[in-house]
Amino acid sequence: MSSELRTAIVSNTGKTRLRASLERAQAGGQPSVGQWIDFPGYTLAKTVAGLGFDWVLVDCEHGNISDNEMYLAVGAIASAGASPIVRVPANEAWMIKRALDAGAHGIMIPMCETKEQAVAIVNAMKYPSAQWPKGFRGAGAMFAPALFEQNGRDYLTNSNDNILVIVQIETRLGVENVEDIAKTDGIDALFIGPNDLAASLGYFALDHAKIEEVQVATAKILKAAKDAGKFSGHFGLSGEIAAQRAKQGFEFVNCGMDVLAIQAWMGSEFAKMKELLAEK
Repeated sequence: MSSELRTAIVSNTGKTRLRASLERAQAGGQPSVGQWIDFPGYTLAKTVAGLGFDWVLVDCEHGNISDNEMYLAVGAIASAGASPIVRVPANEAWMIKRALDAGAHGIMIPMCETKEQAVAIVNAMKYPSAQWPKGFRGAGAMFAPALFEQNGRDYLTNSNDNILVIVQIETRLGVENVEDIAKTDGIDALFIGPNDLAASLGYFALDHAKIEEVQVATAKILKAAKDAGKFSGHFGLSGEIAAQRAKQGFEFVNCGMDVLAIQAWMGSEFAKMKELLAEK
C-alpha cells in the first residue's frame, strides 16, 4: 500500500484526481491507472482504492452491484483518496443520473455507436446552462457535493466541468462513427472494451489480442481520440497489458479486476497445496 497521502479532490473548484491524472498523462507523464471492481462491498471498494490507484471503476454493467451498493462503493473509493468511476448498465438517462447523484467523478457508458447517442449522453450528464442549453440533469444531487468537497451551490456551479463523460467504443458501428463521436462537444474520453469489439467484428471475444482487425480498429479509435484532443482508455487485466497499452498512447488503463485477482491467487495457492501434498 502506498504511504503517500492522496486525495480524490485536487483543487477548491472540485477538480478530481481522475481529471488531473488524465491531464498528466496527456502531457506526457505517467498514465492514469485504475482498478475494476465487480463485487459489491464498501470495505472491498475502500481497500482497493487505498492501494494508491488514481481511480477505481464500479462495474454496474457486468458486476454484481446494486444501486445501493453502487452508492456505498462510490463513497468508499473517494474516502480512500481515489476517484470513483461508475460504468452504468446501459445508455439510459435515469441510470446515468443515479451514478451522478451518488457522487461519481466519471461515468462510463457502454456501447456508444453514433454521434446522436453521444450527444444524448452529454445532455443527460449536464445541468442546463448557457454552455449546455439542452442539458437535462435534474438539480437534486443531495449526496454528491461532499465527494467533491463542496457545498450544493459550488457543486452545481462546477460539476459540468468536473465530471468526466466516458463512452465505450466496442462495436463495428461505433468504430465506423468514432471520429464523429470523438468530436462531440462534452465527450471527454473514449474507452475500448476489446472483448465486445472482437465479438462485434465476428471473432471469439477472448481472442481479441491476436486478431489483426481488432488491433486496426483499436488504433483507429486511439487516433480519433488524439485528433479530437480527447482522452483514450483501454481495458486491461494485468500489469503487462496495462503497460503495453500505455506505451501505445492510451492515457488511462486498468491493470486488473477483483474477480480475477481472487480467482488467480486462490486458484494458484490451491494448486500449490495439492502439488505439495502429492510429494512423497
